[in-house]
Amino acid sequence: MEKVSVFVDVQNIYYTTKQFYNCHFDYNAFWAEVTSNRQVVRAISYAIDRGDEKQQQFQNILRGIGFEVKLKPFIKRRDGSSKGDWDVGIALDVLEYAKISDVVVLASGDGDFDLLIQKIRNSFDCVVEVYGVAQLTAVSLIKSASKFVPIEENLLLRNR
Repeated sequence: MEKVSVFVDVQNIYYTTKQFYNCHFDYNAFWAEVTSNRQVVRAISYAIDRGDEKQQQFQNILRGIGFEVKLKPFIKRRDGSSKGDWDVGIALDVLEYAKISDVVVLASGDGDFDLLIQKIRNSFDCVVEVYGVAQLTAVSLIKSASKFVPIEENLLLRNR
């Protein structure tokens, strides 16, 4: 059985699915797809903690599915801009778990991860599956992946 590690850039997936499809990502369907006939080594979702109840409920849903939820505080700057970036944290965890995984799944469209994906594919002979909204995913990230899986209807929550 393949060993898989799963990493989700929650903010990126939230905003890209909302922007392009005007709906939410289906984490249950995603989990079922990426873990089918695979042994989960680690599954981590990375989110920003704004401290509101709805977000805490969502985070508990992720935990119930099987994800470890890592949170960073939401930082509002004096100039009105905000910060909440997990890129370095995701990169460190991916590097750590790629060593002991056959497959790494990254859900993000962020092109900053292209070098990371190239590195783990070359260094650890690891298959890397990237999930993202095709139209909003960096071409460099798509090209660096072993396999790119576009987020489409089967991975979306529509009002039912």
